[in-house]
Amino acid sequence: MDRSRIYHACRAAEWQAALAAGSHPGSSQDLADGFIHCSDASQVVASVAKHRAGQDGLVILEIDAAALGVTLRWEPSRGGALFPHIHGALPVAAVLRSAALPLGADGRHRFPWGLGGP
Repeated sequence: MDRSRIYHACRAAEWQAALAAGSHPGSSQDLADGFIHCSDASQVVASVAKHRAGQDGLVILEIDAAALGVTLRWEPSRGGALFPHIHGALPVAAVLRSAALPLGADGRHRFPWGLGGP
C-alpha cells in the first residue's frame, strides 16, 4: 500500500473556499467527527461510494501525505482497516492536484488519475 498520497472528496464550493483561505477545515461531517476523512488509493472508490453516493458537484483531492506531518494519523475504521485522518485543517499547499468527480450515467463517480481501475 502506497501511503505517500492520500485522497479526500469534498464539495467543489468547499474546495474553492479553501483555495481562498489557504486551508480546508473539512466538511460538516469531518468537523463533527473531529478529523478530515481521507483514503488511500485502494480505499477511495469504496469510501466515496459509501459516503458520497449520488452526490454531484464533488472534487477529489490528491494530497502529499508527508506534507501533513503529525496531523496525519492512520487509524482503524471500516472493518479494522487503517484509514488516513487529518487532525486539523488541510493546508492547500499539501494538495498535489484536484479534479472534478462527476457522476456517470450509472450514478457512480468517475475517478481521474487511474483511481478505481483501468
